[in-house]
Parts: sequence; C-alpha cells; structure tokens
Amino acid sequence: MLRGSNSDLFDPRTEMDSDFTRGSSASDGDFGFAFNDSNFSDRLLRIEIMGGSAENRADGEGCTSIIDWARHRKRRREDIKKDINNGDLSVGAEEQILGSIQPDMDDCVGCDNQDEEAEAMVEGSPSGDETADGTESSWSMDCSTVVRVKTLHISSPILAAKSPFFYKLFSNGMRESEQRHVTLRINSSEEAALMELLNFMYSNTLTASQAPQLLDVLMAADKFEVASCMRYCSRQLRNLPMKPESALLYLELPSSVLMAEAVQPLTDAAKQYLADRYKDMTKFQEEVMALPLAGIEAVLSSDDLQVASEDAVYDFVLKWARAQYPRLEERREVLGARLARYIRFPYMTCRKLKKVLTCTDFEHDAASKLVLEALFFKGEPPHRQRTLAAEESATLNRRFVERAYKYRPVKVVEFELPRQQCVVYLDLKREECANLFPSGRVYSQAFHLGGQGFFLSAHCNMDQQSSFQCFGLFLGMQEKGSVSFAVDYEFAARSKPTEEFVSKYKGNYTFTGGKAVGYRNLFAIPWISFMAEDSPYFINGVLHLRAELTIRH
Repeated sequence: MLRGSNSDLFDPRTEMDSDFTRGSSASDGDFGFAFNDSNFSDRLLRIEIMGGSAENRADGEGCTSIIDWARHRKRRREDIKKDINNGDLSVGAEEQILGSIQPDMDDCVGCDNQDEEAEAMVEGSPSGDETADGTESSWSMDCSTVVRVKTLHISSPILAAKSPFFYKLFSNGMRESEQRHVTLRINSSEEAALMELLNFMYSNTLTASQAPQLLDVLMAADKFEVASCMRYCSRQLRNLPMKPESALLYLELPSSVLMAEAVQPLTDAAKQYLADRYKDMTKFQEEVMALPLAGIEAVLSSDDLQVASEDAVYDFVLKWARAQYPRLEERREVLGARLARYIRFPYMTCRKLKKVLTCTDFEHDAASKLVLEALFFKGEPPHRQRTLAAEESATLNRRFVERAYKYRPVKVVEFELPRQQCVVYLDLKREECANLFPSGRVYSQAFHLGGQGFFLSAHCNMDQQSSFQCFGLFLGMQEKGSVSFAVDYEFAARSKPTEEFVSKYKGNYTFTGGKAVGYRNLFAIPWISFMAEDSPYFINGVLHLRAELTIRH
C-alpha cells in the first residue's frame, strides 16, 4: 500500500545520495525480474511515440560510420531546438504529460542546461478532472503525430531511487503523483534509448554495446538524471577502441552531458587521445587543420606538443582560425574566448610578441593584455617563474607551463651602444642533457643581432682526440647566402660553489650563412664527469649557460 500522495517514499538525503555517489555494483540490487511485471509494479507508464520526417529516423539508420551518425544527431538536435524556439509546440492535455521538471535537489545531475531537456519533452498543464485510470491526451505536435503507444508496468520506488527526475515526479504532491497512469511523449528516435534506460534502472546493465547506441542511452540518462547509467555508459565507451571520429564526438556532446561529473573520465580520455595522436602536428598537418574547435583545444592543451617553439603554435592557431572562421568577427570571438588561453605567450619570442600587438585577428585590448603578461613573466627571476608554473600546472590554464619544445627558449638582453651586443641565457635540465648521450644535440630558439638570426646548439660529441664523449656548445647563424658577419663571442656557465657565471671559452669568427662555431669540450672533462651527481655545473638540476655576442667593426 502506497503512502499518501504528499508524503515522500523515502528520505532522498540518504537513499539518493548513496546512488549518486557510487558506481553501479552488485550492492545496488538486480530487479530485472520486476521490469514490466504487474506483480511488482504500482503504476503504468504510457509512452507515446511520435512520428516525424526522415530526419528523425532512429540513430544509426542509414549511417555507415560513427561520424555520419554524429552529424545526423547534431542536425536533429538543432532542428528540434529551432522548432521549440519558434513556438511550434502546443499543449492542451487532460492527462498530465511529463516534461523536464526541475527537482529541488542538490543531487540533480545534468540540471544546468535546461535547453537540452526542453528539446526532448514539454511539460503540459492538466485541464479538467481525470479518472483513476487516466484519459487519452489531446497534446499535439504540429510536425509529428503519435504513431504508436507502449504501456509498461513500473515500480515508482525503483525509478525514484535511481533518478531525481522520477523522485520529484512521484513525491511532489502534484496530480501525477496521485494518478496511476503516467505519460511520456518521445520522438521515435529516442524509443530504443529510453527502453534501455528503463531496463537499466531495474537491472544495472545494458544490452547496447556499440558507440551510437551507448551515446543515445547516455543522453537519455542525462535528461532523466540517472547518474549511475551515465557512469556505466561512460565506462563502456572508454573501453571501446578510440578513434579520431569517436574522440571528437565525445567532446561535442550537448553541454549538459559534458558538464556531468560522470562523463568527465570519458572526455578526459578523448582529449588525451587527440593530444597524443597529434602531438607532432607537422606529421598530420591536413588532419589537424580539419579538426573542429573542441579537437584543436584538446591538442593545444598538451604540454608534450612536438613543436619548434611557441611561436610555431601561435602561427598555427592563426592559420587554423583563418581557415575555419573566414569572418573576422567570428574569428576574433573564437580566438579571444576559446583559443588564446592555450597559446603560451610567455614562451614566445619578443619579436613575435611585437607582431601580436599589430595582429588584427585579436582585439587590440586583449592582445595588449596578453603581451604585457608575457613580458612581466619574462622579467621575473627564475625561482618566481617556477612558482608561477607550479601554480598553473594544476589548472586548465597552463600559460606559464613550458612545453617540450624542439628549440629551447632563451632569454636575451640587447645593447645598441657603445657597440651592438647581446647576452643570451640558455638553461638545460639535467634530464635534457642526459638525453643527448651518446651523440644527440639540442638547439635554442633563434635570437637576433644586427638584423641577423643566430642560435645556440648543445651537443654530446667526441673530444678532439675522439677518446671520450663530452659536452660541446656551438654558435650558428641562420641565414644562408653571401652575408659576411664578424662576431666576438664568449661562452660561460654557472658553477658551484659560488654559483656565478665563469667564462669557459672566448673566440671570434666571421660568419657566412649556415655556418657554426664553438668548442667540442666546453668544460674540459669527460661526459661521465659532467653528468655526475657531484658535477659543479648542475644547480638544482639545471645547467645555466650564457653566450655574449658583439659585432666587430
């Protein structure tokens, strides 16, 4: 015997919290035997299935791949939302048609985006008295008709225990909580997903095993706030082989689904997959250029991008944005609101930052703020930079976190008088140096003196007598051709115990394009001594190098 209509079936603070904070397990109980069985049910659920155009056919029908299915689903969602926004739905019911009722509960899952719920169902108002068994509905949709009706025997305690939506429905004292017949009206494309969802609420399992069907159930579970089913679908989808199309599909789910905590592990896995696949953007240039916005964000968020420098990231983002958003207003909005946060401006060269200030793709005020922040970071002492990077590493915004660039960032101080001169600082971590053995090399980002581009390169090479490996440092000029450029240069490194820079090598050289000069054994010791734990050249795990260049006249 059910209690009065205005009294709760149970205390949601205990029962519902337990369901929404744990995954489905054997302890949840398997009530599959009671599904659609009048002996274990206290209500009838009437499901009115609406017909429509071919656009509203069941998901996956006529689709040959998951991406085709995704495009079909997105088009269907947009069409339904357009119909609702245009007011194409009319309501006039004698029997209550259940809609997106918002529970007054903190446990609600997926309640933040009401537009998504409105796409599926509309709440009607009862007009007239109802008998105990309920009456037929006159609720109508201009573009669709009821093509068939399903009636299921349901247990309100079982559904309410799984879903705040159904708990609110059965316990809020409204007319539908008193009557025995409850009606849902759905599109024909949602029928299979709803039946799977209802069965899950009894049995804690699904028969669906393919991505399109699981995603349909996931979206139904979001609408009806069945958190345990969302977790189940998310886990099943993560266990399927990930492909670029499926990863992108997971990242482009409706916002109410993406915001659900149960779906976060799935979207995190999709982002990581895309970041790993496209970390060498030059290898998949055409594929990366074709990625949608959500995919580009996933790739750019990675610390492991195999790019020459952050300048290259900036150039790529502009190229992608100009191709995807030809209209300047749209492009500025996307760059400012979505993509700028993934460009690590503090690690761009000053020459490129100057170009940011004059780039019309960014709002001028926004560009000025980004450049100013980058320059302030560059001016911070190293320990302060490390603190800022550590603070940012735990957040989504990682603008102060250095990527694993192919060309290592440098700090440059330039002088015009009394002679044109620049002082270049290059830091290498112990791990980076270790990775050079036995014959590797690492290059710095380019820097400029007298209008010419230069770079530093650190090597693990054999000494002059080819008897052992050692650490070498070289200075090269970028431009090739007949340009002749005379430069005095000096290499220095910090060393213990003073931790001051100590000069290691001085020289002069007349450069022609593409040439490099330096010293094969900068520290005059074997590699094993250079890398030893008691090496005087690594201070807190970092090798600090300095090169001074002066133009000779």
